[in-house]
Amino acid sequence: MRVLVTGGAGYVGAVSVDALLAAGHDVVVLDDLSTGHRAAVPDGVRLETASFGDEAFVGELLSSARIDAILHCAARSLVGESIREPSLYYRSNVAGGIALLEAARRAGVGRIVFSSTAAVYGVPDATPIDEDAPLRPINTYGETKRTFEAAMAAYGSAYGLRSVSLRYFNVAGATERVGEVHDPETHLIPNLLRVAEGSGESLTLFGSDYPTPDGTCVRDYIHVADLADAHLRALEATAPDDRRTAGALVCNLGSGGGFSVREVVAAAESVVGRPIPHTMGPRRAGDPPILVASVARAESVLGWRLQRSSLEQMIGSAWEWRQRHPAGYSA
Repeated sequence: MRVLVTGGAGYVGAVSVDALLAAGHDVVVLDDLSTGHRAAVPDGVRLETASFGDEAFVGELLSSARIDAILHCAARSLVGESIREPSLYYRSNVAGGIALLEAARRAGVGRIVFSSTAAVYGVPDATPIDEDAPLRPINTYGETKRTFEAAMAAYGSAYGLRSVSLRYFNVAGATERVGEVHDPETHLIPNLLRVAEGSGESLTLFGSDYPTPDGTCVRDYIHVADLADAHLRALEATAPDDRRTAGALVCNLGSGGGFSVREVVAAAESVVGRPIPHTMGPRRAGDPPILVASVARAESVLGWRLQRSSLEQMIGSAWEWRQRHPAGYSA
């Protein structure tokens, strides 16, 4: 395939680019570099610095590069920001997403995989969450992802678009070449590792009185390389004669079990070999006690299997990458 990867200079996108290349596919990266890193794009891969919401530019790129399929990883993705500035999220994730779909339709590109989020479920009625659970996002970020998923399904019914949406919670870990570098950083594992590096601060963890085995929230994690493998398998499933994507396919991804906040802290301390300063604060509003996704459909339909299931594998790979790149991609 010739694949356009939007957000291919970002954390998830860059690892997915490497997976596609390793599988023998051709890749073009589209990234406005607002949060991505030019250095994350492999040497020799074409990088177009533009927004996926620029319909005219993307349409011309899809045609001139003879793109077969799109992997859509680009999005605004900060929950707190989405609540404060919903206009940014609807303009980018929804309006920009529709522009991408229109560019694809006019260029005759009928295959897309969407890097979605389990935030579309909101606070679930039961866990583990399966793909047929009600979609009740509790923030603008999750709502915009849900809306774009619905748009892809509608384009499938009306125009024959073949699509896969992959819903996951927390991505962690690193590969030999790509690590996690965000500003601001809102994820637990990289923030723990930043403190472990000697930032002189103490990390606040939220809530110690949840109805869970150790009182802290339980969350699902997936290694970024396992996510990239799922992206690859999902793209292959969008082939024109593949019955799996005769309708819009949705699959959850995750560990299938989940880990508590205290377990993540303990694993990080084990990896770095010393205590990591932290304190326990009150609960945050809107944090459910347990969020774990069922991965049975991804396993049965995509043939996807988790290869890096332990916290030590995820955190260890992230720690190793940070030690090799103390200044991030500028090192």
